[in-house]
Amino acid sequence: MKWLKLVFIPCLALIGAAVRAEDSPFIGHWHWSKARSVLPPGEPAPEDMVADIMRMDNAHVRWSVTVTDAHGKKDVESFDAPANGEFYPISNGATASFRLSGANLEAVFKGPGDETDTLSCAVSGDRNQMTCNGNLSEAGGKTAAYTDVYERK
Repeated sequence: MKWLKLVFIPCLALIGAAVRAEDSPFIGHWHWSKARSVLPPGEPAPEDMVADIMRMDNAHVRWSVTVTDAHGKKDVESFDAPANGEFYPISNGATASFRLSGANLEAVFKGPGDETDTLSCAVSGDRNQMTCNGNLSEAGGKTAAYTDVYERK
């Protein structure tokens, strides 16, 4: 009977973690709202942007963002990293840090030229809208705030 507890209790914990991960309000297919978002001054607006979040929990994040420019060219960025607040390489000398803080996703992206993009995302109570407030900082100290609003597809 003791071995049953040793096997059963950890399995329940894993099942509980899987349920919590799947129940995350962030998981889903999100479409960027051009009309409701506020870009940093001088930043060209993409023609379209879609975020697909496959996993978002206290242990790990997995998502991709597809940005379509005014000429129809698509650029896809994918992130698959621990959600422990530590920085991990993502591409071309850039690093990223992810952490769930309560009902918010906190993310920091650092570029190879010391530029940073810090954002905090939250999902509305009805789970139909995700709002990400961000701040871009360049190495010279110039900063710009932005807000990206996504609607669940």
